Amino acid sequence: MSHEEVDKWAMGERNKDVLMSPSHSSLEILDPHDPVLSRLATQMFKRTNDYLQGEMVAGQEHYILLEKINRLVITKYADLRSLSVNLTKTINDYNEMYDVLIKPLLQQIDEIDAQVSQIEVFAYQIDSYSKQLKKRFKELEEI
Repeated sequence: MSHEEVDKWAMGERNKDVLMSPSHSSLEILDPHDPVLSRLATQMFKRTNDYLQGEMVAGQEHYILLEKINRLVITKYADLRSLSVNLTKTINDYNEMYDVLIKPLLQQIDEIDAQVSQIEVFAYQIDSYSKQLKKRFKELEEI
């Protein structure tokens, strides 16, 4: 509403009998001017203004703090993302090295182990057979 519309509303529609100045409330027109009341009202409005200004400053400081925290979190998550990308690349490289270099060697070790086990079985069989031959030879010598 413009200043003229406020004057028109105050004078025309609301109170046709009472002319109001834009700087006075309707109570000031009806009541005589009390300097103590005016001083107390001014103090109240000043203190209310100071309180509201303090609340606004506190709210603004909270938003500034949140903004700083958000920037730090963004930086931290970017660092973590970079770290996870590097770890993924390193793990993939190690898996490839395992498949190319280590896995064939482990398979050879498994094959050698199987061959050693088979040789061990053959050695026990030969030992057993040689003991049988030795026993027969002793029996034949006694005869």
